[in-house]
Amino acid sequence: MAMFTVWKFDDPEGAGKAARIVKDAASDGLITLVDHAVVEWPEGESHPKTHGVNDDAARSGGWGALWGLLIGALFFIPVVGAVAGAAIGGLSRALSSTGIKKDDLERIRAEIVPGTSGLFLISEQGDPDRFRERLHGLKATLISSNMSDAETRELKEMFGS
Repeated sequence: MAMFTVWKFDDPEGAGKAARIVKDAASDGLITLVDHAVVEWPEGESHPKTHGVNDDAARSGGWGALWGLLIGALFFIPVVGAVAGAAIGGLSRALSSTGIKKDDLERIRAEIVPGTSGLFLISEQGDPDRFRERLHGLKATLISSNMSDAETRELKEMFGS
């Protein structure tokens, strides 16, 4: 089963570093990385920068649309007012079958702010013990997940949060 998780880092470079670790772990068969996106928001910038997404051109179209919709609605619309609420409400309806709720979207928007970064992952588990070793010491906060409470606790332990 595919898992959607969003991790917050307390600096603009943290998510990019973590993405490289996750991609290396995927290359070594420790996790199946379906796709990812990195949101880096340097202090003083009005909008974040986005990177990442699927390296497989045959599969990137659909995921690129998801990332564009998700990241665009969360970070590139007005921060206040009815427009923001409507965008998040519409996005939550579109993503309802994935287990991503409106509360998750609002938390992502509130947590990833200037001076931070976020790693958005769609993955399938491989070898959790060896994957956990790769992530040891990496400080991140899990801010959204479509996993069960038990799966979420285990993943938080992996990232040391």
